[in-house]
Formats: sequence, C-alpha cells, structure tokens
Amino acid sequence: MPIVDHLSVGVPNIAEARKFYDPVMETVGANCLAASDGFAAYGKDRVEFIIILPFDGNAPTGGNGTHIALVAAAPAAVDAAYRAALANGGTDEGAPGPREGYPIPNVYTGYVRDPFGNKLEVIHNGFAG
Repeated sequence: MPIVDHLSVGVPNIAEARKFYDPVMETVGANCLAASDGFAAYGKDRVEFIIILPFDGNAPTGGNGTHIALVAAAPAAVDAAYRAALANGGTDEGAPGPREGYPIPNVYTGYVRDPFGNKLEVIHNGFAG
C-alpha cells in the first residue's frame, strides 16, 4: 500500500487552473477523474493529485521548498510536460535534463511553476522507479 493517499495544491479558480493542469497531466498519463466548482482530481486508476480552492477562503500559496513530483514514463514525457506547462501559463524552474545531484543514477527531470505559484517536478527514473 502506498504511504501517500493523495496530494493537493491550492488554486484561486478551478476552471482557470484546469487550463494548465489538464494538458500537463495528460503528458504523464493522468486524467481528470472528478471535478466540481471547488476541486479537480487527477489520476490514472485512482485519484492521486487534486487542485482545490483553499478551505479557509484565503488566497492559495506555494510553500518554499515544497514541490510535487509527477512520474514520467520516459524523458520525452518530461519534455512534453515541460512544454505543456510553459505553453499554458507555467514558468521555468529548471529545464528538463539529467540531474547528477540525485542520490540515484540516470534521473531525468524538469521543474515548472504553475500560474498560481505551485512548483511541480516531472521526473523519469526517480524514486518511484
């Protein structure tokens, strides 16, 4: 059994956030499995990642040092996710490529921020395998 049930990031508007997340999630094989005015939930076979309006009604924020890493099946999927993110309002936080600083070999990853300040990593050969 996995130790993480799901991950979520706060966004100010679900419809606007889906313009970014739908194409990015598609590059890693995930789809929107459920949605409402207050959330959109993504995954392959089960919900794993959620964009959500903050429950307290305050503005969403991205944490310093916090990021969500999405598994990519191949380096080409990392590249595709990076391009999709930038094409849909994301910003560069580290172009795709090998990362020698990882404690495991042959890691290929890229980093972006969504339009709302949340940091994402798309990774091939990461800790998940």
